[in-house]
Amino acid sequence: MLQIAAIRDNIDQVKELLEIRNFKEFDLVDKVVKLDEDRRKTQHQLDAQLSESKKIAKSIGALYQSGKQEEANAMREKTATLKESNKQLEESLSSIEQALQEAMVQLPNIPNSLVPKGNTDEDNLNIKQEGTIPKLYEGAKPHWELLEQYELMSLELGSKIAGAGFPVFMGKGARLQRALVAYFLDFANKNGYKEIIPPLLVNETSAYATGQLPDKDGQMYHVVNDGLYLIPTAEVPVTNMYRDTIVGKDDLPIKLTGHSQCFRREAGSYGAHVRGLNRVHQFEKVEIVQIVEPQKSYEVLDEMVAYVEQIIQSLELPYRILRLCGGDLGFCSAMTYDFEVFTVAQDRWLEVSSVSNFETFQSNRLKVRYKDDNGKNQLCHTLNGSALALPRIIAAILENNQTEEGIVIPEVLRPYTGFDIIS
Repeated sequence: MLQIAAIRDNIDQVKELLEIRNFKEFDLVDKVVKLDEDRRKTQHQLDAQLSESKKIAKSIGALYQSGKQEEANAMREKTATLKESNKQLEESLSSIEQALQEAMVQLPNIPNSLVPKGNTDEDNLNIKQEGTIPKLYEGAKPHWELLEQYELMSLELGSKIAGAGFPVFMGKGARLQRALVAYFLDFANKNGYKEIIPPLLVNETSAYATGQLPDKDGQMYHVVNDGLYLIPTAEVPVTNMYRDTIVGKDDLPIKLTGHSQCFRREAGSYGAHVRGLNRVHQFEKVEIVQIVEPQKSYEVLDEMVAYVEQIIQSLELPYRILRLCGGDLGFCSAMTYDFEVFTVAQDRWLEVSSVSNFETFQSNRLKVRYKDDNGKNQLCHTLNGSALALPRIIAAILENNQTEEGIVIPEVLRPYTGFDIIS
């Protein structure tokens, strides 16, 4: 959530930056500013009347002691009138604050000035592209056919058990998935990230604090009877570990990694482009999260981008790094880099990671702060990245490494899989 003071003091600049992400509801920005003005006026009036009420209450006793009963009674009547007025102001203030909050949570984050303008993924800025695109033998197959051929996964069984989009991995497919998770977590541990096994369910407060609610309400699985939500990423529970916390400056940066199952409804996702593992409702992912001092967050963003790049390089996959344009930017993000890997059998790029700096957007909701050198509480900056999401990584490994003899496992994974080839 944006900070109201930043909006109030820089309304024109806020509108200009929001326009980069094709946000057009400037009347909502004006509404926020107007509600904030009403809130401050009402609060000022209430504070003044409460102060006056305290002064009158003190004077009544003195008047009675002085025998000025008539004046004291008049003051009591004035106190009663003020009490009723204060009650009305408190109710009005509560109503204004609720309306302000409801308006504020509809505003997306302000993009960094380096975020390019654009409406779709075609307008994203290609920062870097590396890796050799392999040439496959004639008759090479897309991963959904390879998964069936080698009995690595079944969407049909998943549909039988749960519904469409819930894969069942088996045999070497299950072992490959487990190997990737172990490798990604070991990589994170070697780079100073503290490993977390988080809950797979969060309450509404947690989902709100990291920005999934209300923005992604329709995309989350909701356990209505318990008021809980299945997590779309480990970022949600891991970051919420520090909700309502003041951390020491010496404790920053906080580096956390979490492996979890992830659940996304992905409503409206149909067609050939989402076949197989390209888009599923349940998948595994290793997430990295950092909580840092504001002045260091973009340096940390670059470090996290380099970190993800090293993992993809180690898997020997051709990749590119994109800086997302305003129209493709997530609701909470100030800047995001996407990683895409090329799959030869599908002849297309697949997104496998997003690395984002949220600046204070999440921390303002979370109320995660640190004490600066002057002892004042300041909002931290939060960042997160996929390192990595498994489905499309598996798809790329299977498709790009297929040979007539079988699917060759990347060398870095072989100590984890226990086999060199799927045949």
